[in-house]
Amino acid sequence: MKHTRTLAVAASVAVAALALSGCSGSDAGGDENTLRLWHYEGADSAMGIAWAEAIEVFEEETGATVEFEEKSFEQIRSTASQVLNSDEAPDLLEYNKGNATAGLLSSEGLLTPLDDVVDEYGWGDQLAPALQTTAKYDENGIMGSGSWYGVPNYGEFVQVYYNKDAFAEAGVEVPTTFAEFEDVLQAFADQGTTPLAESAAEYPLGQLWYQLALGEADRQFVNDYQLYENPIDWSGDEISYATETVKDWVDAGYISTDASGLKAEDAGVSFISGDAPIFYSGSWWYGRFVNEITDFEWGTFLFPEAELSPGSAGNMWVVPERAQNKELAYEFIDITMRPEIQALLGNNGGVPVAAEEADITDEKSQELIANFNALNEMDGISFYPDWPTPTFYDELNAGLQELVNGTKSPSEVQQQLGEQYQSGVDDIVG
Repeated sequence: MKHTRTLAVAASVAVAALALSGCSGSDAGGDENTLRLWHYEGADSAMGIAWAEAIEVFEEETGATVEFEEKSFEQIRSTASQVLNSDEAPDLLEYNKGNATAGLLSSEGLLTPLDDVVDEYGWGDQLAPALQTTAKYDENGIMGSGSWYGVPNYGEFVQVYYNKDAFAEAGVEVPTTFAEFEDVLQAFADQGTTPLAESAAEYPLGQLWYQLALGEADRQFVNDYQLYENPIDWSGDEISYATETVKDWVDAGYISTDASGLKAEDAGVSFISGDAPIFYSGSWWYGRFVNEITDFEWGTFLFPEAELSPGSAGNMWVVPERAQNKELAYEFIDITMRPEIQALLGNNGGVPVAAEEADITDEKSQELIANFNALNEMDGISFYPDWPTPTFYDELNAGLQELVNGTKSPSEVQQQLGEQYQSGVDDIVG
């Protein structure tokens, strides 16, 4: 993978600081009765709450000690190649899924293949096919086939958040078809309200653009776009429809031209404040909305008529090849997959992958998880638009900003994105 070289060089800058912090509480040689665990979830997040309980269960059942170190996402991302290739490697850590992250480490021989362990514990039976895609990587680090290198125990997906009070005041109902969805957008625009909270400077608009393309696509398109099975036609029906529809929605007043300079936080706050009645974004906003929206009732629904939607398994547990206590790591992963830990995750705003439905008692959590399960049941999880190459996130945002600004036409944006996408893919597959 040619792009791995630049990531490795960038990582070397910060490795010394993380290596020092990594050995602050333990002997670098390891203790056979200690599990060294790293993750970057906040203590009050769904995953943080569930995994803290898993630590207690693990220590009680095994008699081993968990030496937990909370790292930032950026600490782990930027230094992983060096730290995991040293005696400072933990026994188990949370790591981001995808070709440029977990795939990169697997191709460098830094992660332990988990095929036999997955079979032994039966984790494959708990994960839907689309959720397994990001856990498996081939010899080039490309996801979707090859060996298991990680185990996710939560999921994530993109859905429509809507302001129930605003819908009632506008006299509109939750749409069940795409045409009805556009009718809802038009109803708000007719009343002088920009209906969609959007951000083109960061991920929200890119995910909406991808959802629009998925509405015209099938699973083979997803495999071609994400897994490079066949070339992508950047002037084809799927992408043309998505790009032209975004432009049409800007022209119709469904998306503000101001979105070109807005970040995801700006869009989310616009929904929280009640300024925009609709926000299409990820399940990761759910817990925040529960805590911060106090002035109106809100709900969620899947994008109308969509059989494919952005989403994936969550970040994964990975076991470094140089881990000292791999068997303890496997036991801990298994505890996080238990129904009681999965239920704790689900009732605190997360999206569990193996919870018993009856164990989810929170009403809004039930709605969230039902949407995720519905996508899984129709094999609808379709990953994210920026995943194919390490640079495509910034490139996609830049292209959509020009589309919203009107500085480039849909066809010009598609040509630009197509060239950038293909260049990045060529760097990966040769």
